[in-house]
Amino acid sequence: MARPRHAAPNGPLKGPLKGKVAFITGAARGQGRAHAVRLASDGADVIAVDLCDQIASVPYSMATADDLAATVKLVEDTGARIVARQGDVRDRASLSAALQAGLDEFGRLDIVVANAGIAPMSSGDDGWRDVIDVNLTGVYNTIKAAIPTMVKQGTGGSIVLISSSAGLAGVGSPDAGSVGYAAAKHGVVGLMRVYANLLAKQFIRVNSIHPSGVETPMINNEFTREWLAKMAAGTDTPGAMGNAMPVEVLQAEDIANAVAWLVSDQARYVTGVALPVDAGFLNK
Repeated sequence: MARPRHAAPNGPLKGPLKGKVAFITGAARGQGRAHAVRLASDGADVIAVDLCDQIASVPYSMATADDLAATVKLVEDTGARIVARQGDVRDRASLSAALQAGLDEFGRLDIVVANAGIAPMSSGDDGWRDVIDVNLTGVYNTIKAAIPTMVKQGTGGSIVLISSSAGLAGVGSPDAGSVGYAAAKHGVVGLMRVYANLLAKQFIRVNSIHPSGVETPMINNEFTREWLAKMAAGTDTPGAMGNAMPVEVLQAEDIANAVAWLVSDQARYVTGVALPVDAGFLNK
């Protein structure tokens, strides 16, 4: 199969992603918002999805409809177009409906960023169930929702799965939510590797990104900070949670920069890669 040509640009912007459409889950705030704004700044139109509701096992406040509206404004401020919908990655029908709303508007799909995730680190068995459902099954559902359109288009594409440094290292506490978080993020690597092979002949590239701690509401809340302080004190995994570089947390834009590279033609032959963006966390 010859490498496909990209469709003619149809968006309002110049940039390396002009004419592309990106589907981003968990887009209301944090990393998801940073990905949406960065890809829009590079010329892509955006289909943004977020639950905008609370999950009982998650102790911190999750994103709201107002957060998603703020993402919409930031994307529109770049000059890009955006279709935003509330949707649940745990429910493939809900997710597919949100994606279809964007496809009806833009007519194509080139980029997928499976970003939605939760971190119920100190929770019990309910946290295990929820984190597997969102962070692993939700990623699977995102891929499954997107593949038919991307394959039918025949123009290749890029799928980026947001995992974690905890997806490549055995770190965490004995709490069921923490163990489930690591298990889910490791599972994302398996999804990435399998789909990178399954979709290679269609020139659809699949990679994962593995950040250490990122300055987002998922980290910057009293519950996660308390859990991290316990870990840093060495009660469970001594010294395991710090970066090698003297940086306490990364910024969401640092991860968005990596996403922007992976989805660009500069990475056109990069697939099946688990990419740490972690200030040396995994190299210690």
